[in-house]
Amino acid sequence: MNTLMNTQEIISLTEQNVLHTYNRFPVVFEKGDGVTLTDTDGKEYLDFGAGIAVFALGYGNQYVKDAIKEQTDKLIHTSNLFYHRPLAEAAAKVIAASGMDKVFFTNSGTEAIEGAIKTARKYAWLKDGGADHEIIAMNQSFHGRSVGALSVTGNSHYQDPFRPLMGGVRFADFNDLESVKAQVNEKTCAIILETVQGEGGIYPADPEFLKGVKAICEEKDILLILDEIQCGMGRCGSMYAWQQYGTMPDIMTTAKALGCGIPVGAFVLNKKVAEASLVPGDHGTTYGGNPLACAAVSAVFDQFEELKIVEHVQKITPYLEKTLDRLVSSLDCLTARRGMGLMQGLVVTGRPVGGVVSACLKEGLVVLSAGSDVIRLVPPLVITEQDIDRMADILERVLSAE
Repeated sequence: MNTLMNTQEIISLTEQNVLHTYNRFPVVFEKGDGVTLTDTDGKEYLDFGAGIAVFALGYGNQYVKDAIKEQTDKLIHTSNLFYHRPLAEAAAKVIAASGMDKVFFTNSGTEAIEGAIKTARKYAWLKDGGADHEIIAMNQSFHGRSVGALSVTGNSHYQDPFRPLMGGVRFADFNDLESVKAQVNEKTCAIILETVQGEGGIYPADPEFLKGVKAICEEKDILLILDEIQCGMGRCGSMYAWQQYGTMPDIMTTAKALGCGIPVGAFVLNKKVAEASLVPGDHGTTYGGNPLACAAVSAVFDQFEELKIVEHVQKITPYLEKTLDRLVSSLDCLTARRGMGLMQGLVVTGRPVGGVVSACLKEGLVVLSAGSDVIRLVPPLVITEQDIDRMADILERVLSAE
């Protein structure tokens, strides 16, 4: 096949052969360096999307690349019937960072959610032998696109074409503790929520809400599942967003920046759940936790420590928030900013947010949308004040245009 295809040829060949489940932008990215992406026509883009919050360390981190290359020369896959060094090292680093007890590596965030659901139901089944346990999830949440993950995703737009979904799910309103209490009954085995809602519009959990949900769970031996797939791995100013609330979950899901581009996710259990839930034969994965993925995870944690990524997020966040607040105050089409750390949203009025995202792309800025009216900013965690200034200049120019 001709490897010297131009941009349009690549797009045409993709559309000819790949199932059309994404409305892709007409851009073909070819390489990345730091916070900059370059397309096949040589145009550069400032990236404030990070592959949907994946490339926390930016593009081309040499340490991570070397670790992946070295592992490919050693061993890529063995199956989970055997031990290997990268698994041991990656698992130890996840446990050290979270303070939890056991980890199970998956291939994606969605698979991590599936594992968390199974774990919660097994925990409840061991308690009473019942097969009718229920899970409380949040409206406007997003946890993935498999049937189980869709079942706890509180958005009918994603769910309706695929019903019937997994049963035993009730929905409450995020940041409304009374609505959660109203859904709790003797069958409730778990409450699942994003510490910061992402797709739903960048809504951080209120501290009182999260602590209130945790109190319910502790009182009734209900498991708290926190989805940190997007908001975790340093993005919100701590390794995991829940650490700023002082509210440890019983089960946590993580992915995206966990591998910084290598497909990997995980669900992590506290001691109570780890000792009374999944046993051999209950759950498995052919590729999950393979040597290549685990080598990437281990290298990512090394770089977080060496580059002091969490500390950098803490230092750069006030500048980003100040810059975004200035845009909100000066532009009539922006009505609010909300978020935590380097997971920020700008609420847009009077124009479709998709059009704003497209216009920014034409001007060399990658941003994302969230919900129906929010510009989502989830840049690499290594951004500088100069990167923020460049982003703001482009965004202001786009939003000021008629």
